[in-house]
Amino acid sequence: MGVYDLDGKIIQAADLIVHAGNVVVFTGAGVSTESGIPDFRSPGGIWTRFDPEDFTIQKFLSSPETRKKQWQILLEGGLFANAEPNRAHLAVAELEEIGKLKCVITQNVDNLHQKAGNSPEKVYELHGNMRWLKCMSCDARYPVGDVVERFRAKVEVPECERCQGILKPDVVFFGELLPELTLKNATAHATRCDLMIVIGSSLVVYPAAYMPMYAKEAGAKLVIINNMPTSFDDAADVVIHHSAGDVTERIMENVRRRL
Repeated sequence: MGVYDLDGKIIQAADLIVHAGNVVVFTGAGVSTESGIPDFRSPGGIWTRFDPEDFTIQKFLSSPETRKKQWQILLEGGLFANAEPNRAHLAVAELEEIGKLKCVITQNVDNLHQKAGNSPEKVYELHGNMRWLKCMSCDARYPVGDVVERFRAKVEVPECERCQGILKPDVVFFGELLPELTLKNATAHATRCDLMIVIGSSLVVYPAAYMPMYAKEAGAKLVIINNMPTSFDDAADVVIHHSAGDVTERIMENVRRRL
């Protein structure tokens, strides 16, 4: 893509934001890789470091050894405990600050949208949040950091304080359904927005990847910002194949000048 072509697409995207009244942002792993968080499928990604089998709900519930491995990941700081928001996260937070953003729908589990300044109630986490542990028996939730500090030297794998049930990272494992209420609310927002901006998602993981389809079918404009082509590119009004942080920062600079 030539630099002038890129500039033109950035202006187009900014124009859509300026004239939109109800913006929904959909984010995937490509937003968080710029914060040093590896994605799952690329070389050097999560699946080259861990066995995907250990992230199936069946294996987690049936294998004490698998639960021990998960606890070891958390003791070592999780997959991304020290990650900080990057320019893309800050751009999305600014959309909320200027009153354009209705919500963020994200496939990411790293809490970085909230850390960047988005209101937690406006962030719909389709795949959960790695910062929490959830009891599989009574649904009690505990901040990962608190449990790590309390149990680091005491037991190999902590149990629920309330019912002694199995504690699991509050993220969607293979074989689990997406959280029903979160998915319902995210779908409702997708069908009511007048602009959806997809950032850093290859749009291959379903049902999450239906979100831009819902928006487009309901008459919304669609912007896709991703390093690689997606199967939804032909349906989008603006497609930008470039790094998320650089592009979103420049889009918001353009928007600021015009509001």
